Amino acid sequence: MTTSTDFDFFTGQWDVANTRLRKPLTGSDDWDEFPGVSNAHTVFGGAAHFDEVAFPTLGFSGLTLRLFTPETGLWSLYWVSSRNGLLQPPVHGSFVDGEGTFFGDDEYEGTPIRVRYTWSEITADHAKWDQAFSADGERTWETNWIMRLDRVKR
Repeated sequence: MTTSTDFDFFTGQWDVANTRLRKPLTGSDDWDEFPGVSNAHTVFGGAAHFDEVAFPTLGFSGLTLRLFTPETGLWSLYWVSSRNGLLQPPVHGSFVDGEGTFFGDDEYEGTPIRVRYTWSEITADHAKWDQAFSADGERTWETNWIMRLDRVKR
């Protein structure tokens, strides 16, 4: 069951191992690996959550804002990159049995796509996030970015 505290696990600082497909939706299997560091915070008693993830070897950062809507029981997730400062269209979804799945509409290099974010393998000190695109109405999905997150111990 989705609640306003679903992302409380993510509060804190995380080391992020990124694996990202260099050319999504081209049939390529050329992946890039790079580090990141995420600092995550919760506000509004958990009903809003945000994190900034820095990618020092790539020279940019990203910010995700997560908002819980009690009336629908859904989360809305918004992404913005320091590269262009543009807030991307949201993905919406919920958690079921400890895994979060979120869908939205966007475009990639002029092609309309469906976007899917998945949060899984969640423990107190580890989590996995991945992003996938579908350009064929959700008949097939291509995972193009995977983040493996490990809590920074103090």
